[in-house]
Amino acid sequence: MFRWLQQLIRKHTNPIPVDRAATTKQKLAVLYMLLAWNAFGFVCYMFYTGRGDWARYYGYKSEAEAAMPPAQQWAKTLKIEKTRIIRMSGLHQEQAYDYENEDLKKVKEEEEEN
Repeated sequence: MFRWLQQLIRKHTNPIPVDRAATTKQKLAVLYMLLAWNAFGFVCYMFYTGRGDWARYYGYKSEAEAAMPPAQQWAKTLKIEKTRIIRMSGLHQEQAYDYENEDLKKVKEEEEEN
């Protein structure tokens, strides 16, 4: 926490008794536990019903994007034009290939033409 913010709060608030603070902290911990458990249950339910990839289910991700491996998706997100993608399984290399982002190439070519 920022020191100046901490001093401002201490200056403008009254101290809370220790037993009341401990009780409030315990109630907030139980509330947080219930919210986290419900969120975990909701995620499990979404995967169980086949909606784990919510972006694909609700149409925010096209079939082409869904078929693309995660490494290529990240290369596209990070706007990396050329890279070498290495797929690992444990400590063994499964696959290695070069990837070129065609969308970025087209954009750069259009910029050079203008």
